[in-house]
Amino acid sequence: MRDLDEKAVQAKEKKAALGPDIDLDAFDVEPVPHGYIENLAALPPQDKQRMILAGVDASEQGRSGTYLQKDTAVIHAHTKDQEGLEVLPIKEALKRYDWVKDYYWKLVSVDTDKYTAQAQLALHDGYVIRAHPGAKVVYPVQACLYLEKEGLSQNVHNLIIAEEGSELHIITGCATAAHLKRGLHVGVSEFFVKKNAKLSFTMIHHWAEEMLVRPRSVGVVEEGGLFLNNYICMKPVKSLQMYPTTYLVGKGAVARFYSLLVGSPGAHMDVGGRIFLKKPETRAEIVARTISNGGDIVARGDLIGEVPGIKAHLECRGLILNGGSIHAIPELNGKAEGVEMSHEAAVGKIAQDEILYLMSRGLSEDEATAAIVRGFLNVDIPGLPSQLKAEIDRAVEQSDKDIM
Repeated sequence: MRDLDEKAVQAKEKKAALGPDIDLDAFDVEPVPHGYIENLAALPPQDKQRMILAGVDASEQGRSGTYLQKDTAVIHAHTKDQEGLEVLPIKEALKRYDWVKDYYWKLVSVDTDKYTAQAQLALHDGYVIRAHPGAKVVYPVQACLYLEKEGLSQNVHNLIIAEEGSELHIITGCATAAHLKRGLHVGVSEFFVKKNAKLSFTMIHHWAEEMLVRPRSVGVVEEGGLFLNNYICMKPVKSLQMYPTTYLVGKGAVARFYSLLVGSPGAHMDVGGRIFLKKPETRAEIVARTISNGGDIVARGDLIGEVPGIKAHLECRGLILNGGSIHAIPELNGKAEGVEMSHEAAVGKIAQDEILYLMSRGLSEDEATAAIVRGFLNVDIPGLPSQLKAEIDRAVEQSDKDIM
């Protein structure tokens, strides 16, 4: 897959690599020992509380399986009697199965930047989540990448594979211990959605105020496949930079990216998405809702239509509540006759007449503002299971106090 528009991809990567540079040597990469936990009930209460804020439930109710990594160590990985589903650490998978090498570093290049290089040279672990051909994994799989050690660079590589005709839903939560102030998370993720498969991937970040975060991800969707990629980050983070890319390489393939972002004071968030529509009847949508509560946000979106008969839409809306900035960069690149592509972008503030109307209905000014913010962040994501929709709704509700 690396030969797909390689020069264009590299140029885009350079363009996307904005934001503060990070001195990797300032962070520790040495292994941090933690014992394996057979039953998640044995987790410390404070860890459970932090994880639930990122959508990861230690009770495992309504979950098909769980992967849990604390710092550099995998402390839990299993499936709950779900046929056709595998959840295991990537280091273990590379030793156990030859087929894993057919996916490892096949979409993301090791030399994309210094962060991908570190993920290879100082890999701690990561997960492989795979739905077998035809398997219908109705309940979500949950994965948590948790940081407890101060000043650690957590380096992970994840493979997510939905085999032909399968259905797979994943919620992955990244979180830090309550005492942690500073750390670095480097994550490489590669997504493979095979013919007529369906994958929904919902990521909720709940970081600390001095966290630096550098995810790098690429996906590929084959004929008739569907990839839903949802990202939620509403808690403080110092610097976040991510630009996930997906290639629609089969007829009728569909990808939809949805993101909900809140930039807290002092935060720098450079977030976006890019989708290449390479075959007829492919469809793509990128929808972003951003709120600056004193932070600086760059919201990107890039749709590349390469053949006739494709449809794509990009929507970016931003609210500035308490200072900060939002820079929306929507891009459409049509390369053939017969493409149908559109975008809309808007950045502004809450209209005073909306607040006054709600106050006339009995709400206080703060309550009226909170109601408008919740409505702004309420994005209808078609095809999302009720369990994941509930987690997104909970993340939005939890953000109210911070935003206000």
